Order: sequence, then structure tokens, then C-alpha cells
Amino acid sequence: MEPQDNENYDYVIVGAGSAGCVLAARLCEDPSASVLLLEAGGPDSADEIKIPAAFSTLFKTRWDWNYATTGQQQLNDRRAYWPRMKALGGCSSMNAMIYIRGNRRDYDGWRDTHGATGWGYDDVLPSFVRAEGNTRLGGPYHGRSGPLHVEDRLFTHELSSAWVDSAVAYGLKANDDFNGAEQEGAGLYQVTCKRGRRWSVADAYLRPAMERPNLTVRTGAFATRVLLEEGRAVGVAYRYHGGERTANADAEVVLCGGAINSPQLLMLSGIGPADHLRETGIDVVADLPGVGQNLHDHPAVPMLWRTRGTSDLAEASNLANLVRWRSTGTGPLASNIGEAGGFFSSRDGLPAPDLQVHVAPTGFYDNGLHEPTTRMVTVAPTLVSVRSRGSVRLRSTDPSWHPAIDPGYLKDQADLDAMVAGVRVLGEISRSGPLARLIDRPWRPSALYPDDSEIVEHIREMTQTLYHPVGTCAMGSGEGSVVDPELAVRGVAGLRVVDASVMPEVPRGNTNAPTVMIGEKAADLIRGAR
Repeated sequence: MEPQDNENYDYVIVGAGSAGCVLAARLCEDPSASVLLLEAGGPDSADEIKIPAAFSTLFKTRWDWNYATTGQQQLNDRRAYWPRMKALGGCSSMNAMIYIRGNRRDYDGWRDTHGATGWGYDDVLPSFVRAEGNTRLGGPYHGRSGPLHVEDRLFTHELSSAWVDSAVAYGLKANDDFNGAEQEGAGLYQVTCKRGRRWSVADAYLRPAMERPNLTVRTGAFATRVLLEEGRAVGVAYRYHGGERTANADAEVVLCGGAINSPQLLMLSGIGPADHLRETGIDVVADLPGVGQNLHDHPAVPMLWRTRGTSDLAEASNLANLVRWRSTGTGPLASNIGEAGGFFSSRDGLPAPDLQVHVAPTGFYDNGLHEPTTRMVTVAPTLVSVRSRGSVRLRSTDPSWHPAIDPGYLKDQADLDAMVAGVRVLGEISRSGPLARLIDRPWRPSALYPDDSEIVEHIREMTQTLYHPVGTCAMGSGEGSVVDPELAVRGVAGLRVVDASVMPEVPRGNTNAPTVMIGEKAADLIRGAR
């Protein structure tokens, strides 16, 4: 439906990503509530979106915001590439589909450390369960009938299984449910797929809801600012087909753009650190120093070995396997690349694991932008309890300019120490047990037994994002928080943020499932307020 001037809705939602799709679908379940969902990208129509193994082929294409960080001092001043999906479903249409919720301590920490009342583990578990439709696991930790389909992957490479066996032989516990009673251990990941095909939030929530007359979904609609009157959000201005339009919100405006776009839009609207806004030439509406602060991400460092006596996912990308996947949803193209992994602690005495492992039966480094020329396996230690913090800052008053993104990778020495320990442990696991017979020689790091200086240099050269930026509109009760536990922006009526940016600390694990949970819980909060 083409927009009219000064359209009126009850709710205007900016961003059709993992939280925005959930929120739009849940709010329009009330037939008396009118909802407009604005998405800067287009429909999720690319064939590569549905093919699990093809997710990295979307990087640096028209489907990608194509962000890059500022030069990272601890990464030899490299600028890290940050892919973010620009289409319906947001990053759930581009991610590796691993279904991980995080650790109980993460959510209890949101509540106890940051004052996010109502967001402890026992508070959020019902929202996780309601969202989930798991084909194998059930209560009390899992849902069987929720819209987000979760299944055991329909293809697993022998390298992934061999790594799990080696990790268990090394001493990690076997774990077939990282979202259950215990997170620690090694195993195969469950994925947000349905019969071997990606099942994004657009599939799970949005597409069924689009049949309702009270939901309007508008793609190619790039939000430029929140409209404010006398301290209240009353609508959104956005670019559409070369012109600027406005949409009025009688009840609330909700930002669901993620850890980069949501703080950027707040600051463009005059909501953020007053000094920074004035320096940029923006009139201050609400001085909120926390907007854009607290940025952090899960850094991962690929370790790669050449293999022998086995195949490789890269060579499976051929017409025969494409035909097999299209007809049955099986075969190598049903792989999510990061098939196996687990959680462990870098040192004794930690209250919960601080490292996660992602195992790929192919050479995956620099975000998979290099096609492997030889058979490899990749094992990537990933820091999931992160101390380093950075920021998102405006570089221009033009909304189309990318902001300055500085995650501050490894600024805290404890983060680097944990990564070094992770590389050491995973080197030992990969050189022993069933995986050893499939490994020929190391490629990165090049030494079979690297010393600490070689490990540190490898980390500085190879560390990349695991695609989990959070924290820039942090939730809590302290002065530095941007939104309160109801997800309402402090000092501005009628405005909420609902996405990964509200996480005061990143959960221990992949962030898609927690973002869906935030969308579910936000829908309850908003409907309760209504």
C-alpha cells in the first residue's frame, strides 16, 4: 500500500529485524490496534537467504548495510567489517541460524547488576518457550508449538562430529542442549531452520501476520528521524521512493533497528549525549549520555587446519547439491557452516563459561569472504563474557552516512588473556582424539605448537566479529541507562527501543534467540500499557 501524507497509526515500528517482526506480529493480534512496520531494505526474496550454507554470499551485496568499525588498536589498527542484513527479517535472514539463548547468569545479571527488574532468567524463560517450536526438545526449558522453528540440522559433516568427540575426550562434557539446565560442554548446534531451510523471523512471525488488515509493512522506507512534540514521540519521518514522508503514531514509536541504527536514529532526533549532539550540529531534545555508549560484541578468532582423508563444504557447493537441497532440504547446503561447538571457561573459578566455540568443516576466515583453495577445518574460540566497551557516534547529520563504530575490541587485557587461553585449549583438542586423524597440518596459526607471542599476533591479525553487537541503548535503572525496564526511552514519552541495543551486557551465546525473546516480552509490556 502506497503511503499517504501524514498517515496515522497506533504504533509505528522502525526496523523489520528479529525484534521488529516479532513485535509487529504480536501487536496486530489486537484487531483494534493499527501497526506500521518500516524497513529500509527490501523483501527477503534472495534465493541465498533460504539456503543455510549460503549466508556469507549475502555479505557486501545490496542486502548488506556493509558497516566497518574504526581502526582497532588491539587488532593492528585494522577496520573490522560488520555485515548487517538490510531486508525483511533483519539479521535473522543473514545469520548462521544457531539457536542459543545464553546463560542463566546473563539475565540475572541484567536484573541484579543493572537494575533491569523483570528481566531475570526466570522472568524471560516463558518468553523463550512461547517463541520456540522445537522438534526434539520439550519442557520445562523448551517450547514445541511456538512460531520460531528450531530443529537438529539435517546435515552434519564428519569433521564437526569428530571435533565433538575430541572435545569430550579432552574433558568437556557432552551436551545435546546448550539451552537447558547446563550450558557448559560440547555438542552439535540446533538451528532456526524448517526442514533444512532457513526459518527467519520474517517466516516465523511476519509473513502470517501480513494477512491482517491492521498491519502495514513498508519496505524501502528509510527512517531519518523521530518526530517529537513537547517531549513526546508522535511519529517518524522516512525516505520513500525519493521523497520524504511522515507517519504519525497515536500510541507509541518503537525503534527496532539494532545496536547501530537505533542509537543513530535517536541521536539524529536530538536524543543522546548533549555535547556530542551540539558538536555534530543537532539541537538537543533530551540529554541522554548513554545513547551510543556501551557498545560491545563477541570477538572470534578463526584457527584453521588443512585436512586429509575427508571432504570440505566449499567443494560441495555445486549444482547437484543445489538440486538435492531444493528437492529435499538435505545435503551439504543444509549446513549452517558453524555446525558444532560448545562452552568452556578460560580459567578456574569463573561463575559461568566465558568462551564459546564455533566449528566449521571448511576454511572460514575474514567473514568467509575468501573462497578456500584447499580442504580445511575451522575452529574459532569466541569470547562471550566481554569486558571491553566502545561506542557508536554520528559522523554527519545526514542519516545515510554510516556512524563511527568503535567496539573497542580487546581493550581490556582480561579479554585478550581469555582469547589466548581459548586458542591454547582448542589447539590441544584439535591435535588429539578422533579429529587428529583428519588433520594434516596447521595453516593459521602456522606453528603446530605456537608460543604466547605467536598466539597474540594471530589474534591481532585474525580476530573478527561474530555478528553480535549490543548495548548501545542499554536497559536498566542507573543514570547511564537509556531505556528503563519497560524499554521506554528516559525523558521522552511515547518512545521505546526494542532490539539487541537494550541488552546491558551481551549474553553468553548467539544473540538472535535473545532478541526474539526481547520482542516477545516487549509485546507483553506494550499491550499491558495499552
